[in-house]
Amino acid sequence: MKVRIKFSKTGHMKFVGHLDTMRYFQKALRRSGLPVAFSGGYSPHMIMSFAAPLGVGTTSLGEYFDMELTETVPTDEIERRLNEAMTEGVSVRSARKVEDGKASTAMALVAAADYLVRFRSGKEPVSSWQEKIAGFIGQEQIIVTKKTKRSEKTVDIRPYIYQMDAREGGIFLKLAAASSNYTKPELVMDTFFKWMGEEPLPCAYMMERREVYADTGTEEAPCFVPLEALGEKVE
Repeated sequence: MKVRIKFSKTGHMKFVGHLDTMRYFQKALRRSGLPVAFSGGYSPHMIMSFAAPLGVGTTSLGEYFDMELTETVPTDEIERRLNEAMTEGVSVRSARKVEDGKASTAMALVAAADYLVRFRSGKEPVSSWQEKIAGFIGQEQIIVTKKTKRSEKTVDIRPYIYQMDAREGGIFLKLAAASSNYTKPELVMDTFFKWMGEEPLPCAYMMERREVYADTGTEEAPCFVPLEALGEKVE
């Protein structure tokens, strides 16, 4: 049975990095007693695949990983047993059975992600930023310079910003998140600041990832659906 787990990561757990989060869930799965499948060979490991690494310091309400079980278990029971093994700051929100033919691994499916970005006290833009979002997102191109270990290159990130608006006292972003076009929310926010003629302040943002999506549409007409929607409950 292949299962897709959706979980939240809040509070002090936002400071736990990706690799340590993977190790945490390996230990939680052992505590839960679920029949997790292991790989073969001389060094067997749990068959798990996380959807998208989360930056240290970012909270999330919609993280995902896939795992395999050696037998069928009701999805409500999977949620209950995992939550009983969770620590404060991590909570399993759903478990769904997924079919290999219907949905690939969570990592391969990732196409977009939602973020809510708020400003720390005293670090908001000086200008009336809410009124300027439409002008920023209305540009035909938003050119930025991306630095790698070996070089720098200019990229137009406008096609990768699917949505941007003022919401809940901050800025809501829906951004491309596939490996080929991954767009950091920090990059969008810094570019927005500079477009307004302001210099981004250090540690100005409080970020929360709200959801991760697969694209079930076409290149001309994308259709984003949450990863959990590609699975089903099992009684």
